[in-house]
Amino acid sequence: MSDENYVKIAVPNKGSLSEAAAQMLREAGYAQRTDSKELVLLDEANGVEFYYLRPRDIAVYVGEGTLDLGITGRDMLIDSGAAATEILPLGFGRSRFRFAAPRGAVPGVAGLEGKRIATSYPGLLRRYLDQHGLTAKLVHLDGAVESSIALGVADTIADVVQTGTTLRKAGLALFGDAILESEGILIRRSEGELDETALDHLTRRLSSVLVARSYVIMDYDCPSEILDQASALTPGFESPTVSPLAREGWVAVRSMVPSSEAQRLMDDLWDLGARAILVTEVAACRL
Repeated sequence: MSDENYVKIAVPNKGSLSEAAAQMLREAGYAQRTDSKELVLLDEANGVEFYYLRPRDIAVYVGEGTLDLGITGRDMLIDSGAAATEILPLGFGRSRFRFAAPRGAVPGVAGLEGKRIATSYPGLLRRYLDQHGLTAKLVHLDGAVESSIALGVADTIADVVQTGTTLRKAGLALFGDAILESEGILIRRSEGELDETALDHLTRRLSSVLVARSYVIMDYDCPSEILDQASALTPGFESPTVSPLAREGWVAVRSMVPSSEAQRLMDDLWDLGARAILVTEVAACRL
């Protein structure tokens, strides 16, 4: 495969999305860098070239067509205004974009009219305000926006919130609904050609990682007369795999179940009469 035929994918080089994105790609079978100073990595076996870039810049490179695909945050994609499109949520780096101000200082979102709002995401915030017919002065800061009110440059802030601890320490309280629910996402340019086969392979692999992280394989033995009840508890994706046992009147059952429900299902199956209940992690899958 010649260099120009490699699919070019942008990966965050630092920040909260970086290691999670790299780990997901490793689990999907792609090579990843071992040196944090490495800016480009060629994965010849999979026909992919990875570029390690600032998360905020990734949507711009993809939107311009310089790179084919990228992993970034939904908040950064929207803030950039780039001609790129989300194609797959990746389930990591979840956060909320919220308004905050000193308690009682701003009476709800309608009270933002005419206010000074400090943010690191002016594009995202402007889009929200326009959608709600609000006019405000945006104060663009690169970070630590929670200090802007105490320093007198803003009346309220709009920022990414994960736990809210930093805001509370600054004497601020959240108000209004979430402006945006963000997480790591896979993006592609909105226009232009792209190797659809390579894209299908990537999205299929990443989707399989998401499933593998969310499901486990459950095996158990049960009397034939309770098979219908047991199968109702563990229906799987298509249906459970059922095999006869040497012990007359008993069958072995295998099914995929949500990992978050595994312990409860084991209890329910045991109470029903199932025995030899085993749970195995899923390393990879295609569904």
